[in-house]
Amino acid sequence: MTRWLDDDEMRAWRGLVEVMTGVEADLEAELVERHGLAVGEYGVLVHLSEAEGEAMRMCDLAARLHLSPSGLTRRIDGLVRTGLVRREPSKEDRRVMRAVLTPAGRSAIGAAAPTHVDGVRRHLLDHLDRDQIRVLGEAWAAVQAGRASRVGAPERTG
Repeated sequence: MTRWLDDDEMRAWRGLVEVMTGVEADLEAELVERHGLAVGEYGVLVHLSEAEGEAMRMCDLAARLHLSPSGLTRRIDGLVRTGLVRREPSKEDRRVMRAVLTPAGRSAIGAAAPTHVDGVRRHLLDHLDRDQIRVLGEAWAAVQAGRASRVGAPERTG
């Protein structure tokens, strides 16, 4: 039997979807206009910049970004063409490919990060008080923990 959403649940769900898609569209427009980077490309660069050695196995990067292997391949292809990322075989297992941030990629993320952070503040955080931000952070952590325990996936904290 379907458990339909009550008014509060529907407001929370639709609010999440509308805010997330709207904020992401605004961030995308700013990143493309100022840096020539789509939000998805920016996400790849962020994960690589935060990874040990600024490199990740392609399968791990795909999982982190919630992309299929082919979806990640298409995204990486564009970043390789622009010289922001390179592919290289893993030293431990040459069958495994890694995505590696290049010096140009490091420079691109350094230039784009202030635009992204400013956009996150203007389009989202500046509309909330500190208590609302804390509660949202706790709520998203609870959702992540619940999803991780349900599917047996590792819990993500960042």
